Amino acid sequence: MFRKVVVLVVTSLVVLSCTQAVKDDEREALLEVEGKFLYRDQVDAIIPPNVSESDSAQIADAYIRKWATDVLLYENAKRNVDDKAAIDALLEDYRKSLTIHQYQQKLIQQRLPKEVSEDEVRAFYEQYSDQFVLREPYLKGLLLVVPVGAPDLNNVRSWVRSGNAKAVENIEKYSMKNALSYTYFFDRWMSYNELQKKMPVQPHELQGVRFIELSDSSRHYMLNIQEVRKPGETEPFEIAQPRISEIILNKLKSEFVSGFEKELYNDAVNNGTITFFNEQN
Repeated sequence: MFRKVVVLVVTSLVVLSCTQAVKDDEREALLEVEGKFLYRDQVDAIIPPNVSESDSAQIADAYIRKWATDVLLYENAKRNVDDKAAIDALLEDYRKSLTIHQYQQKLIQQRLPKEVSEDEVRAFYEQYSDQFVLREPYLKGLLLVVPVGAPDLNNVRSWVRSGNAKAVENIEKYSMKNALSYTYFFDRWMSYNELQKKMPVQPHELQGVRFIELSDSSRHYMLNIQEVRKPGETEPFEIAQPRISEIILNKLKSEFVSGFEKELYNDAVNNGTITFFNEQN
């Protein structure tokens, strides 16, 4: 029953059992991996009382595979990771998991792409667009903030309201001498939260208008709105793209680590790296 096992990731439950390098003849050994021994009493200790024989066998099989995979990952990691100086400075209890993690990241960097193609991201976005919903307004446009009493406000107002290429050129020249801040975002989406840090505008004021002008005691704000997306609408692709890329890469990493662990264990079984004692079918 001890060879029907499933792939599991490293856990701290088995750290102590991996520290033994000499077989204890007074205990019944079940298997040996890389000079480490797993004993029946260790397996018996993790089986809850009052469970059926079949459940007991499943729990034992899962624990054995977990233990063996843990040892294999640790020993392979020690052979393949070069820079362990930082890990060696940490507490010994954390050494194994940190080394394995570093080894896995090294393999991931070597074997997986660092970026996801735009075609893959767009396909994911189109398939799961209902999961990418805005929680606040987003908009494109430009914002000019000038001091109260700034010169030539009538022309400036006309330029900001227009927003065409010539007007933008005039705004840029004007802002160099007269503006407190100038933000051009025709080519990117700005969240309402980011906008509010620059201008005291309320969400409802962004709807159905192309130009907003506000003043306070010291500043004059002029906002050209080219496009608005409301809360509840689908996120624009440009906003969702970085998050989707991360989702896809994390999925690839998880699948790679799982497959690598399975291959590592199966190879060890086939080439005799794992030695089973008192094998039962």
